[in-house]
Amino acid sequence: MSEPTPDTSEEDVIPKEMGTSETEPSDTEMAEAGPSNPDPCDAEPKKAKRKTAKGRRCRRRRYRQGNFSSFATYFPRVLKQVHTGLSLSRESVNVLDSFVKDMFERIAEEAGRLAHCSRRCTIMTEDIQTAVRLLLPGELGKYAVSEASKAVARYRTSR
Repeated sequence: MSEPTPDTSEEDVIPKEMGTSETEPSDTEMAEAGPSNPDPCDAEPKKAKRKTAKGRRCRRRRYRQGNFSSFATYFPRVLKQVHTGLSLSRESVNVLDSFVKDMFERIAEEAGRLAHCSRRCTIMTEDIQTAVRLLLPGELGKYAVSEASKAVARYRTSR
């Protein structure tokens, strides 16, 4: 074993007989060193490389479901427009909420499949209309598409 030089202390010399390599510190040295301070994350964010139009690819984006809890606030408003004086129990609100979330997922999945089949990365309004017509039977699908297009037209004029 080599003798420590005056400019290094005994802690800096790692004996090779202990079975540790020179790059890995031993458990006792880790305990003596204490917790290490990681580099600050907000130093300078790395800039993402921009892809050219040729190199773009479809990416699946997963949105957190925790940001949006339920449609429960909208049910009393719609019920008041249709039948004044009526109310909904908590259980019925839960059933309606589950139904709306399920239908939204089904329509979104079907519209995504349609966009994928037409080799596009973006879901267009035609994809959603076709998905609704495919999922809802007969007259219900046609009625839903006509009501949705009326609502979109009303929204565009008010904006």
